[in-house]
Amino acid sequence: KQWYQRRVRGGARHLADCVTALKEECPSLLIEVLSPDFRGDLAAVETLATSGLNVFAHNVETVNRLQRFVRDPRANYIQSMSVLVRAKEATDGVLTKTSLMLGLGETDDEILETLHDLRANGVDVVTFGQYMQPTVRHLKVKEYVTPEKFAEWQRIGDEMGFAYVASGPLVRSSYKAGELYIKNILKKRSARNEA
Repeated sequence: KQWYQRRVRGGARHLADCVTALKEECPSLLIEVLSPDFRGDLAAVETLATSGLNVFAHNVETVNRLQRFVRDPRANYIQSMSVLVRAKEATDGVLTKTSLMLGLGETDDEILETLHDLRANGVDVVTFGQYMQPTVRHLKVKEYVTPEKFAEWQRIGDEMGFAYVASGPLVRSSYKAGELYIKNILKKRSARNEA
């Protein structure tokens, strides 16, 4: 176990060192890191979250009920929420971001519950995209969500107070449409902290 913890924390340290090096070269650079859950090692999460990055992204992927079917068995809903909470608590000003795939058989109530959990845990940005079956060995698509339904999730997320919501069939966790908006949020927070 100690060997594994050193390895996980070493991975977090490596990512943190990369962020720090980039910030030293270009302090105005905005950096988003899509983080693993480090198997729930919150010290590793803190190492990365305090590295100087601007956006700490970690994907919940799906609703609680479907986690064991969709994700690696070592990952789970509570662990992912804990990662997002620790990243938010670790440093002032970092935005937290997550993504949900739709079309896996989730219900509207389950999506709403997930959104409530994300807001309760201080997550700032959420994206919704259509799950697409990458190979025949992966889960089949249960539903192709309509553009109107994606627009509804966008509206609901906005009304719930997320700083930014991107929602559409082709949206992915790395979706760039919100980049300018997130950049403006970060600049406003920075100016407020300097005042």
